[in-house]
Amino acid sequence: MKQGYSIKSLVNILAIVLLAFFVSGCLGDTFLKNPEQGQTSGIQSKSRKTTAVYYDFEDILIPMELKVVKDRTVVISTPGFTSGIITLKGRVERRSLFNFFSNNMQKDNWNVISQIKSPGTTIMVFQKTSRTAVITIRDEQLYTYVEVGVAPTVAGETGLSGSSLLE
Repeated sequence: MKQGYSIKSLVNILAIVLLAFFVSGCLGDTFLKNPEQGQTSGIQSKSRKTTAVYYDFEDILIPMELKVVKDRTVVISTPGFTSGIITLKGRVERRSLFNFFSNNMQKDNWNVISQIKSPGTTIMVFQKTSRTAVITIRDEQLYTYVEVGVAPTVAGETGLSGSSLLE
C-alpha cells in the first residue's frame, strides 16, 4: 500500500485553505467596494455608528446613551404639532449633555433663549417661531436625568408685562 499524503502535508493544505477563506472574508469588502463610487467599506461603516436619534420631537436630537423613562413621559401629537415632556436617563456626564444639546439644537435651527447652570441641575431654553423647548439636565446618584419639554409659543407674548394672565 502506498500512502499518497502524510498527515503533516494534509494539515498544511488545510491551514492554507482556511487562511485563504479568512483573508478573503476579512479583506473582501475593503478591496471589492470602491469608495470613489459612493460605496463605503465595511471598516468605514463600522466607525460611523449612529450616536443620536430623534424621538417624538422631530427636530430635537437625543444621544443614544439616554433611554426613555416611559412612566415619566407624556407626548401629545396633533396634525402638524407635537408637544409634551420626554424624560430620559443614562450614565452620561452633565457637561457633555450640555455641549451636545447646545450644538445640536442650534444645528436644528433652535435659538438659545437662556441657560442656567447650578451644581446639580442645568436648564436650557430654546425657541423657534411657534414653539419653545426646555431641556433640564439633573445629576442623581446612579443616573443623569434629562427632561425635554416642548410647548407652543403663545402668539404675540414675549413674557408677562404688567397684566395678569388670571384676569
